[in-house]
Amino acid sequence: MKEKFATIAKIVVFFGLGIGILYLVFARQSAAYQADCALKGIAASECSLTQKIINDVSHADYRWIVLTILLFILSNVFRALRWKMMIEAIGYRPRFINLFGTIMINYLANLTIPRSGELIRAGMISKYENIPVEKAFGTIVTDRLFDVIMLAIVIGLALMLGGSDFINYLNQNVDISSRFAAFFSPNRVFLMMAMAIICASLVYKNKSRIRTSMLGQKIIQRLKGFATGVQSVRYVSSIPLFIFYTLGIWILYYLMSYWAFFSFEPTAHLGPVAGLVVFYIW
Repeated sequence: MKEKFATIAKIVVFFGLGIGILYLVFARQSAAYQADCALKGIAASECSLTQKIINDVSHADYRWIVLTILLFILSNVFRALRWKMMIEAIGYRPRFINLFGTIMINYLANLTIPRSGELIRAGMISKYENIPVEKAFGTIVTDRLFDVIMLAIVIGLALMLGGSDFINYLNQNVDISSRFAAFFSPNRVFLMMAMAIICASLVYKNKSRIRTSMLGQKIIQRLKGFATGVQSVRYVSSIPLFIFYTLGIWILYYLMSYWAFFSFEPTAHLGPVAGLVVFYIW
């Protein structure tokens, strides 16, 4: 009886969490849409995100929308299978359905609070598959590292094929130089270096005490577990299969962006290169 109640409670909690995340995502997008309307001089009473969604969907070609959704699901099947390979490489046997489910929740969480999804994903898979959370998070870091590598390749392709259109968009919409200068301002760099030196000095000075303390041993154990997770890719059962999943994920991402053009008449004429540029921007 208690187990049944616990199962029902979990379903209710996670269903409620999903509804809550969807509501927060909609509220955030609605606020952004209202702000855009204000910039264009459109009255708030005539600016409804709900109505816009209804209008857009009513004129869409659902065949392409369904195909895009299927591609999204398949890309996450590949991501779950790739993640499964990494976790199995460090000695655990997670169930595919739990891997896939936590990845989907990851996306929803990131729409609400950027980058929170990875932490939630690690915590959930740790709970359901009894994997130490630091090891799970280590595999996610490696997972994202390969995404960064693939993103760099996409940017390179967009620059080569998209050429001037891509660069013009960046110049008009992304002030790269000012952002770079703001992030690496002298004051910020000095502060970061000072903090790093102070922390390193304190750790070095008290290294013996840290190693022998209970808290220090726990931290060291966690860091070792995290390192094990990060290095999991070195021990996967098949490197070619791992590469296949990695390429498959990003090819499917691109096709999602490109084929979505055909869902709406105003974008149906855009070509594959435009799809690549939009894919990077998206």
